[in-house]
Amino acid sequence: MAETGQKSYKRVMLKISGEALMGDTAFGLHPPTVQRIAREVKIVHDMGVEICMVIGGGNIFRGLQGSAQGMERTTADYMGMLATVMNALAMQSALEELNVHTRVISAITMNEVAEPYIRRRAVRHLEKKRVCIFAAGTGNPYFTTDTAATLRANEMACEAIFKGTKVDGVYDKDPAKHADAVRYTDVTYDEVLQKHLGVMDASAIALARDNNLPIIVFSLDEPGGFKGILAGEGTYTRVTG
Repeated sequence: MAETGQKSYKRVMLKISGEALMGDTAFGLHPPTVQRIAREVKIVHDMGVEICMVIGGGNIFRGLQGSAQGMERTTADYMGMLATVMNALAMQSALEELNVHTRVISAITMNEVAEPYIRRRAVRHLEKKRVCIFAAGTGNPYFTTDTAATLRANEMACEAIFKGTKVDGVYDKDPAKHADAVRYTDVTYDEVLQKHLGVMDASAIALARDNNLPIIVFSLDEPGGFKGILAGEGTYTRVTG
């Protein structure tokens, strides 16, 4: 396992799914879970790390499922983007309760609730130690929030994407269904694509690979997990070239 070292990352992207905000509920937001994740982010922020975030919208609406049920794909994807804005606002509220200055930056213009995405302004927020939550995906249908996270991570010159999931890394098969599933410590972008390991969708992996951006997959359910990974501790999988 590669030792990351506590101070080796100056700026990172934290990508979490919308489902991570549900807690044990079947749908929507679970405020105590949002608050717990916000505390994890604050701990890392207090270490001096500049943090970008992208949160999925699957706890509220998932575009692919909507289109599978007969809804026009573009419309369904825009609805999914709006769901990510709701999640971003919830996380902003939780972070600001902890006195962490936060900006929600939306790829879809909605001036009353979020800033429009302007790259130089977003970089300035990070330099001023504000957490930037990028909402509404890329602003385009047919692109996932994984791809949006990778795109924004590259634009913001993040040094790694930290993908918080419900499992402590990347496995050769679903560990919830297979007791003999094996966790990878390190895996390449090409292996992820060839073996369909499901870390992120193919376009996100290809974009990370083309820009040599490491992806670190860890469990968001483990208390202190985010800080631990930055300190070179805990269990995770590192996706690199």
